[in-house]
Amino acid sequence: MYRLWLVVGVVVVVGAMVEEAAADTMVSGTVFCDACKDGQRSSFDYPLSGAKVAVACAGNDGQVTVWKEESTNWFGNYGMRFEGSPDLSRCFAQVVANPQGSNCGITGGPARGLNLVFDMFGMEMYVVDSLLSQPSQPMAFCPKSNTPSPPSLPSPPSPPTMHPMPFFQASACSSEYWLMPEYRCYWKVVGPGTKVAVAFGPAAAQKYGTDLPLYEALQGRGDLYRTLLREATTALLNSYNSLQFGYPTLTVVGNMNWALQASPQEALRQAMRFKRANAGTPETPCRFTPCN
Repeated sequence: MYRLWLVVGVVVVVGAMVEEAAADTMVSGTVFCDACKDGQRSSFDYPLSGAKVAVACAGNDGQVTVWKEESTNWFGNYGMRFEGSPDLSRCFAQVVANPQGSNCGITGGPARGLNLVFDMFGMEMYVVDSLLSQPSQPMAFCPKSNTPSPPSLPSPPSPPTMHPMPFFQASACSSEYWLMPEYRCYWKVVGPGTKVAVAFGPAAAQKYGTDLPLYEALQGRGDLYRTLLREATTALLNSYNSLQFGYPTLTVVGNMNWALQASPQEALRQAMRFKRANAGTPETPCRFTPCN
């Protein structure tokens, strides 16, 4: 589940590389509030904005030096740019400060190493597994512990009923829905003007150019690769909108890039797979409601 949020930082990084073509190194990741203090990602956790993350590196002498710090955005994502191609193999990321006034602002979780996911044209990209920050006590909506309470103590109150968040509901919407202005508020991670090259990376930039926006990509017709782009863009938007969509975001991007390098027959098959997922099922309808 954490990979869905990691990709937000990856998309921003790829866009910067495509537009600036600078031989820089990028590091991105996401910070979550470990709401139940169980030390792992779960459906009760949520992205934490305003947390400060540091990337530090160990030298040959064993001394650790902090290279850069950055705060997370509203989606809990952070991104750091390092000039050139420094050796980050001995580096790690860790939450060093939590947002003031947050219910999840007590302690940071363990540090995480940097994972190299892109190395091409002199540019490198690293992603970091989800970093966790913990409250002083598990939050009220967390499941009760299985450990029985002492007989002399009263039973704790039942957790309050949680209303489902839209992100956690199964939803799949076709390209026609994403084109409608009354549903424009569902464009949350990327916007209609975001470039295809930014969303899908260098292979898409080579195929479609660097100026094509996602809104125009949703209107592709009459050509195999325009159809592939339309359905891949729709799947990307659906993956950002619903955790239970058939394709996680990283899979959408990966399958799209694979299809661009594969035969036309395989590209068509992938386009049809995306189209079936975007069409939804009775259990996974389009849950759009008009924006206010």
